[in-house]
Amino acid sequence: MNEYKKFLRKMIANYVMGSVLAVAVVGGLMIMTTINTTLFQNLILLGIMFVSFMIMMLLEGMTFSKHLAPIRQALVPDIASIEQLEHAYVQLHRFPKLAIYRIMLPHFLGLTIPAIALVSLAISEQWITMPWYYIGIGIAGAIMVASMHAFIEFFLTSITIRPLLRVVKDKLYKQHGRDTLALAHVYLTVRQKYQLSIFLIGVFPVTLFSLAAQIRLQEMTGIDAMQYWQWAGLVIGVSIVFSLCGAFLLARDVEHPINNLFNAMSRVEAGDFGVIAHDEYSDDFSRLILGFNHMVRGLNMRDSRNQQLLDSYFATLAAALDARDPYTAGHSQRVAAYAVEIGLRAGLCEYDIDQLRKTALLHDIGKIGVKDAVLLKDGKLTDEEFDQIKKHPEMGESILRQVEPADAMRPYLPGVRSHHERFDGKGYPDGLKGNSIPLFGRIIAVADAFDAMTSDRPYRKGMPKDRAIMILEEGRGTQWDPQLATLFIEDYRRKQQELHNAEAQ
Repeated sequence: MNEYKKFLRKMIANYVMGSVLAVAVVGGLMIMTTINTTLFQNLILLGIMFVSFMIMMLLEGMTFSKHLAPIRQALVPDIASIEQLEHAYVQLHRFPKLAIYRIMLPHFLGLTIPAIALVSLAISEQWITMPWYYIGIGIAGAIMVASMHAFIEFFLTSITIRPLLRVVKDKLYKQHGRDTLALAHVYLTVRQKYQLSIFLIGVFPVTLFSLAAQIRLQEMTGIDAMQYWQWAGLVIGVSIVFSLCGAFLLARDVEHPINNLFNAMSRVEAGDFGVIAHDEYSDDFSRLILGFNHMVRGLNMRDSRNQQLLDSYFATLAAALDARDPYTAGHSQRVAAYAVEIGLRAGLCEYDIDQLRKTALLHDIGKIGVKDAVLLKDGKLTDEEFDQIKKHPEMGESILRQVEPADAMRPYLPGVRSHHERFDGKGYPDGLKGNSIPLFGRIIAVADAFDAMTSDRPYRKGMPKDRAIMILEEGRGTQWDPQLATLFIEDYRRKQQELHNAEAQ
């Protein structure tokens, strides 16, 4: 509430100061010092200005109150709804543009229309003596003054809203646990801001001076208006062209580093911490680029450490599982290596290969829940004991679902659950068939079967690898995915041929 009152006081102070300067000082002094009138006529003009000023204040006050309503509704009560706070946040961001709207419409029209009507009445009744075309010059001058007032008010409002934006943001988060990221929006581009600002700064003083000078020179020298405006129009035209060119060049110069940073930030958001924003600048943007690159290097180092910790976590889990059974020590690591070979031959991208490797390391994590008497049994398992073993894919999925954050383990769940499914639909736990089996599950099934066949067990010795390869060939299309099994078989035979050739030499 206190911040809202401060905001309101500051907005009113800025507006009153700008209005008094624009209307009373600039407008009043320009009229009094430019037009050669009597004291009585000056008093009439001041009266007209005062009445017009009061009408303007009334109309603009009503508009300002309407614009302020969403902010007042969100901040005056102690508790406000999500919709009220979000509306207030957006409205605050729109306030600088709304300030331009207020000044160029209710402010300008509320002042100009009554003033034109009253001046016209005064000229008709001969209360003041001046040419009728002075009204047209006055309208042009009023547009210039209103434009500069709007320009100043825009930047003052941009500064004034900042503390209140923080208040709304904090209130939204504390009361409803919501942030304002989804409300982020560009309400006025840098190009628009710079082009309009430079245009007004370059054109306003020259045009206003030309309007005032025309009246003053005509009264002093009797110079012909057409002859004067041929010269003044050329000066104003040159000023406009120069202002537009300067605004374009300045906006482009500022936009380039902003776009450079935005593009780099987009890549960081996508997970690319190796990005570097190019430093091609000789002003303060160079320091900004340097700070951004320093920040990204820090993020890259932290991400690398996190990846190392994550890899170590997966390897440790696999090693802990394998340590329960000395006869299968290293099984998870070997299955992961075989799975990666298949994934590479299948053309998986680097990201998918990493996900596949981690899934393979954890594929038997569910065996943690199998009793030692069953898992380490030397002889043949009974049907009941085998049913217990068959539960380990589901148990593995259940274990990984308990790891927080939940989305961290989500990519590995399908492969862990489905690595004992068969291509012909006779596997477990879900009896999936063909390509309905997740890709990682089909890959790991081949790698797991090959290592199981070639590893020693207490009750049997591991078979030769060539024999295991033959079994994989025979089981293509029934137990294993035919394409993936073929990729593994071809890769194995290629390596054997290379080894044979090397020994022959």
